[in-house]
Amino acid sequence: MKIIKRIIILVCLLAIFMGGYLFVNYRTDTSVGKADEAKVVVVAKGDSVDEVAEKLEEQELISRQLYFIYYVWIHNIENKIIAGEYEIAPGLKIAEIAEILIKGEVKPAYVKVTFPEGWTAEQMAERLDGKNLPGGEFLEIAMDPPAEIKNGFDFLKDIPSGASLEGFLFPDTYFFAQEASAEDIVGKMLENFDLKFNQDLRYRIAVQNKDPFEMITMASIIESEVKTEEDRKIVSGIFWNRLGIGMALQSDATVSYGLGGEKKIQHDANDIDSDSPYNTYKFRGLPPGPVSNPGISSIRAAIDPTDSDYIYFLNNPKTGKTFFSVTFEEHVANKAANGL
Repeated sequence: MKIIKRIIILVCLLAIFMGGYLFVNYRTDTSVGKADEAKVVVVAKGDSVDEVAEKLEEQELISRQLYFIYYVWIHNIENKIIAGEYEIAPGLKIAEIAEILIKGEVKPAYVKVTFPEGWTAEQMAERLDGKNLPGGEFLEIAMDPPAEIKNGFDFLKDIPSGASLEGFLFPDTYFFAQEASAEDIVGKMLENFDLKFNQDLRYRIAVQNKDPFEMITMASIIESEVKTEEDRKIVSGIFWNRLGIGMALQSDATVSYGLGGEKKIQHDANDIDSDSPYNTYKFRGLPPGPVSNPGISSIRAAIDPTDSDYIYFLNNPKTGKTFFSVTFEEHVANKAANGL
């Protein structure tokens, strides 16, 4: 009996050790710090790995010293870190920071690029071009992603054949290497989406018998229609209500996307009679795919809508205030009151 107990204890200790080992490995590979801007770190000649790790953690460039120390130890690079003054971008993984330190990249090696929520891939490409980064190649990949990119992320497995990456290029502030390729840029944005689109959100989509593609499509429409978190949740409920009763979505955001991104306060009869598959006045159901790249607030709104009896809404073009109504007659009255 004592032997059995010892074996059980040994197995438990081994399981604990393996669990800890796998956890540290995972965090070392995936964790990033909390810094939201580039920080300067001075590595003095003779600094130990512990001292370098402490400086990185103080600047919130890494989440814990342990992970950096572990990475340096398992890769045997403690003697390869070069002294110098480094400007290190936020959001880098430990492997990326270590590479900067062992290459001695003491000058700013990253280009800061901000993509606002609700931008399309085309707008993102234009900004990349303006930063002397490969915007054209980025757009080509975004519109026609190769199989190796789609196969690299679980959330892309359900996108229809021929679908672009629109909707999944997470809007955020990035620091790209000056020599970054279009593949590097797309990969980093998808990795960010993968991080923000956590398991809780994925589970809540699954229990609704929906898939990420249709939920991100809805989130992209919400993102382009209204701006406050409260309004997004209400409008989400309205759009899901419309789908539930077989009503057309009638979203101006989808019509604009189908017209090449042209923004109008109101679309005319020709616009809403177009044969674009994104014309949700003419064609019922969701459009073929996302019409923008939504932020996390719109994604959450799509997943967790506010339940109401509202069917209609409109935005005042001057104040931005959103007005909701249950009946079409109320909607017409709201349009008149807001000069629409």
